Amino acid sequence: MAQRQRIAIGTENYKEMVDKDYYYVDKTLLIKELLDSGGKVTLLTRPRRFGKTLALSMLRTFFEEEISPDGTRIDNSYYFSGCKILQAGEAYLCHMGRHPVISLTLKSAKQADFETAYDNILDAISREYIRHRYVLLGDSLTEMQRQQYDDIMNRRVESSVWTRALAFLSQCLEQYHNRRVMILLDEYDVPLESAYFRGFYGKMILFIRALFESALKTNDSLELAVITGCLRISGESVFTGLNHMKIASVLSREFASCFGFTEAEVRAMLHAYELDEKAEEVCRWYDGYLFGGIGVYNPWSVINYIKELTLDFQAFPRPYWSNTSSNDIVRNLVESADNQAKSELEELIAGRTIEKSIYEDVTYEDMRRSRDSLWSFLLFTGYLKVVSQRMEADVIYARLKIPNEEIRYLYKTHIREWFDRKIRQADLRPFYENLLEGNSEEMALFITGQLSSSISYYDNAENFYHGYLIGLLSGLEGYRVDSNKEHGYGRPDILLTPFDYKRPVIILELKCAQKFSQMEELCANALAQIESRDYASGLLDEGYLQIIKYGVCFCRKSCLVKTWEK
Repeated sequence: MAQRQRIAIGTENYKEMVDKDYYYVDKTLLIKELLDSGGKVTLLTRPRRFGKTLALSMLRTFFEEEISPDGTRIDNSYYFSGCKILQAGEAYLCHMGRHPVISLTLKSAKQADFETAYDNILDAISREYIRHRYVLLGDSLTEMQRQQYDDIMNRRVESSVWTRALAFLSQCLEQYHNRRVMILLDEYDVPLESAYFRGFYGKMILFIRALFESALKTNDSLELAVITGCLRISGESVFTGLNHMKIASVLSREFASCFGFTEAEVRAMLHAYELDEKAEEVCRWYDGYLFGGIGVYNPWSVINYIKELTLDFQAFPRPYWSNTSSNDIVRNLVESADNQAKSELEELIAGRTIEKSIYEDVTYEDMRRSRDSLWSFLLFTGYLKVVSQRMEADVIYARLKIPNEEIRYLYKTHIREWFDRKIRQADLRPFYENLLEGNSEEMALFITGQLSSSISYYDNAENFYHGYLIGLLSGLEGYRVDSNKEHGYGRPDILLTPFDYKRPVIILELKCAQKFSQMEELCANALAQIESRDYASGLLDEGYLQIIKYGVCFCRKSCLVKTWEK
């Protein structure tokens, strides 16, 4: 058998993928779709880690008439040997290596303050000037242009100059190549997301708007532009006046299969590494996205899991994608959710669907103004998928669902973290006092109040409630908390043993009801179980003076507590 291609993790440079013979899922027909679309400026929005950066790197490699610093032309045609685009015809191949290209990523602008983010953007622009410094050779530029080019390249200009830096670079490249320029802007919304969560949104939006206006709206040297990001942020007029801009979101049919992996592509990759029998598992964990009605897998997670399987065939699926960022949007939703949003989250986590109005041109400011806009954010950033959609009075209504097990895991993890933090922040002293005094009614009111303000899920309900109570009781000073520790003729759910023998021992047995009408009976059953299995055996003999026994029953977000003191 021929040696298998290596699997690259995190490689976003197309040339490196080819040079190092990494496994590459051929997405070169994006070139054909882009040229066929006829868009002057195209915005492609997809969730993070869905191949946007690699796609732009591929476009640059194909279109660019690349020139070395000494003015020598570089032939990149061999990078497409055997690729699908070579079968598309001369109408597309005639563009190979024929255009000057400006390629800029704003990823580095994800910073904690405006000054650092702004500086990183300027640095990215400066590096692009350095990459194209061959334009200073020959006589295509005037002396004044040379001086301005050199000043921008070496960052010796005032802040007002930077907003037109891309337009000026376009002009210089057009003069040198005698062809208009293609501009590739990657992750354009990263500075805006970071600025929103860090508190400098207003400053950043003003700069990004001015930069884009000069590069994409009033730039006579522009041939074509491709922009990528997670969201279409048009409400703040980032793309002011760009009436000719084509937008392809996850709802669009155009470019639907150009990002992420189709089922055929995933099965081909699994077959290449003799992992065909893992197809169902990969599907359950990482499939489920619908882009323009076409089923798509998360490429980042698929690649990571297949690589893991090549090292250990018994490896379990893991949430690779959900661990690649801070997930600020999910956290924001969970922590600020009202009762309606909590109920809807519970529906989603249970595997059901909800219907919501979807707005493609949302803004980060909308997150403050409208709870409903958050569902649009979750959809376009990959945390939800569209099952079906309908149009009513010019509004898109989509039935939404969690795409797969990986994203469901993310929701559960963040909900548990949020819930645990809520418990730690609550004043538990009244609850502890009632617990130690046998006030079961007050205990039940407190627990019910906690559950009512939380988001719950019920894949394994008793375990959920058990874990919740353990977390609630772990802060009780002077007590050891044991869970399912053998005592008497069984294992009480929770046993609280004091370090001071004069304080009461607490035994809690938990039950979970399907109906509210069952709660009284199940509480009685829990107390009867404590007695029949003699969980208190030996505790009085050890010298403890008091034992309080609780039967606790949960039904959804309600709690009933009954006690028997001896």
